[in-house]
Amino acid sequence: MARYFLRLAYRGAPYHGWQVQPNAVSVQGVVENALSTALRSPISIVGAGRTDTGVNARVMYAHFDFEDPFPDKGRLLVSLNRLVDRDIAIHDIIPVHKDAHARFDAIERSYKYFVAFEKTPFFYPLSWYCPHPLDLERMDEAAGLLLATEDFTSFAKLHSDAKTNICKVTKAEWSMIDENMAVFTITADRFLRNMVRAVVGTLVDVGRGKLTPDEFRNIIERKDRCAAGQSMPGEALFLWDVKYPYIRS
Repeated sequence: MARYFLRLAYRGAPYHGWQVQPNAVSVQGVVENALSTALRSPISIVGAGRTDTGVNARVMYAHFDFEDPFPDKGRLLVSLNRLVDRDIAIHDIIPVHKDAHARFDAIERSYKYFVAFEKTPFFYPLSWYCPHPLDLERMDEAAGLLLATEDFTSFAKLHSDAKTNICKVTKAEWSMIDENMAVFTITADRFLRNMVRAVVGTLVDVGRGKLTPDEFRNIIERKDRCAAGQSMPGEALFLWDVKYPYIRS
């Protein structure tokens, strides 16, 4: 058996998250069905992570095993993209070593959250519309505190199956794309379920003047999800990139 990585992208709105679940359409399920049909063999895949319902991925990796010889990659990609829904795009199939793992070998993941300040019929499906002004300078100041944070319990989904809430964040910043759109970018070695949306929701409270950066720090230190802000809508969140030591971005 040989192992391969898929590189794909998807819009999350039509799916109940990445992971296969009973009586619901998932990204993983659609891709597995397409691979099984194209390769005429039952195929299961393991993703780099488990995005929640509605969350998008500009880049997602997943691995699968298949017997040699492997069919023509170009023709297979064409077939797969015909078989999957229009909200999924499969960009590449990469041979990797037999022990490569899409989830455990990832050394860095990045997410982006988009906030629109102008109501428009073109941005709303993939951004969160905020009709109120936000103090991005204070939000960026508070976000910088995440770089010195190890325990993210305050932003973790309650009763999850995570063995630890320790993460190493290496980037967390707000920036303006143009006068009507802001983006929050966060990079870490790993993320907890619901973590980014909870972080953004709490930072929005800072931007609205409901919290100070010092109060944001206190929320981190309390290690209590109930102390943090609301979880933001998933449609504005993108898994932006995943990095591996053996794959060139």
